[in-house]
Amino acid sequence: MENVITVKNVSKTFGKGETASNVLVDASIVIQKGSFVSLMGESGSGKSTLLYLIGGLDRDYQGEIYVGNDNIAGLDDKRLSDIRCRKIGFVFQFYNLAPNLTVEENILLPIEMRGDNVNQYKERLEDILEITGLANKRKSYPSQLSGGQQQRTAIARAVLGEPDIILADEPTGNLDAASGADIMNLFEYLNEQGITILQVTHSRECASYGNRIVTLREGKILG
Repeated sequence: MENVITVKNVSKTFGKGETASNVLVDASIVIQKGSFVSLMGESGSGKSTLLYLIGGLDRDYQGEIYVGNDNIAGLDDKRLSDIRCRKIGFVFQFYNLAPNLTVEENILLPIEMRGDNVNQYKERLEDILEITGLANKRKSYPSQLSGGQQQRTAIARAVLGEPDIILADEPTGNLDAASGADIMNLFEYLNEQGITILQVTHSRECASYGNRIVTLREGKILG
């Protein structure tokens, strides 16, 4: 089975001297293609930090992180940006939608930003809108959507470019139970289509949608 994420002995420290805090300590994990991994742990255990390091959003760490065969620490900004745009889809607790853009425009935004022709994605856009239940909301603005609809828009935006991996940080954290279940069912469906998912969650119920649960405790990975 192909490894899509490999983390080797990664440590991360915030602050210096007496105020230094070790958030990750020799953390190692291998995630295989097509898996759905739930990363759990108490607040401050380093879950989100590890997710951001894997996504190349923070490059200040010790150790090695590979996305596919690429050691991201050794990449220049252009190559790293290309990997983030084409291989990784990000979904955050706060939806990060552009308020002045419609649902459709928000979903297409990363495609436009990486310089691709959006017309090539029209058919896939229609499919994504149907899958996420947003077909009748395509011309709506974020302020006109429920929290669940905004998160589904964020997920649609993350998967339109057909990434290998979705990194999700507390994707149901701002949602009620019913909307949260809808989001997890959507993730389950996307995983069945072959997308590898790594989610950070506090919820044991959300974690159960994955096929592997990994725990972070005091900066160290267990399981």
